[in-house]
Amino acid sequence: MKNATVARFLLQAALWGSSFTFIKASLHGLTPGQLVLARLLLGTVVLLALAALRRVGLPKGLGLWGHVAAAALFGNVLPFLLLSYGERSTGAGLAGVLVGATPLLTLGIATAALPAERATARKTVGLLLGFVGVVVVIGPWSDATGSLSGRAACFGAALSYATGYVYVRKFLSPRALAPLAAAASQLLAAAVLMAVALPFMTWHTMHFTGKVTLSILFLGLFSTGLAYVLYFRLINDIGATNASAVNYVVPVAAVLIGAIALGETVSWNLLVGGVIVLIGMGYAENRLGQLRRTPKAAPPADAPVAAAAPATKAEERR
Repeated sequence: MKNATVARFLLQAALWGSSFTFIKASLHGLTPGQLVLARLLLGTVVLLALAALRRVGLPKGLGLWGHVAAAALFGNVLPFLLLSYGERSTGAGLAGVLVGATPLLTLGIATAALPAERATARKTVGLLLGFVGVVVVIGPWSDATGSLSGRAACFGAALSYATGYVYVRKFLSPRALAPLAAAASQLLAAAVLMAVALPFMTWHTMHFTGKVTLSILFLGLFSTGLAYVLYFRLINDIGATNASAVNYVVPVAAVLIGAIALGETVSWNLLVGGVIVLIGMGYAENRLGQLRRTPKAAPPADAPVAAAAPATKAEERR
């Protein structure tokens, strides 16, 4: 990789890894629902502005927008809410490690739900190893890393992300939407869904301290908005397979940033379980074999992505 590309790669990991810390900080002034709507609105503004500047049109057709809304529900609204609820009683680093298992869960759901995905011995071993790692990370035998319900909510967020990616692959990828159009429309749909749901959720007067305000702005504008832009640039520069390797760095960044910014304790099961998850994910995806191959030239950032796999489409998520 060129130096500029390496810098973008590391910035991408830092943006996604820091999002868990900013979620936790924002919860000191907002309810989970208020926080999710704020970050979705801010992220949508960034992507719609960029789409307008690039003259990229949004999807057309009621049926297509129905699929976009479903993808937004599983890929943004539900996981954002689950993370926000989960992080009220568990750590940002732990949330980052559990969400880091999303590509592994995506692989498992895709194998079960998509006829084109075969269940191979490699996938089976990698998935089993990865789930052992998830159990170790969650640590149901201890409450040292927060409540079990909070940990379960964070794992639920990873499951929702994985479901969303498989849904996108099955119903949206064949439509060959430009990546920027897909990302902007999905965030827009998610913001609308969240705005409709918020009046039915717990509400209290928002309390904006300097820390809370900066956390919300960073989370929405950078970790949710700019992160999309960087990810598409990386796909354009180094290909989808290499760009998706950021998934291996994000959990590390989440743990480090949580420990430094929030003083979170890094427990043994978080480290051991996280390593097991990464090993299982790498083995199931045959990551070393993929990286040895010469990547094909990637399409421009606004070109269709009809064949994008869930794990490489990834990361509307944090």
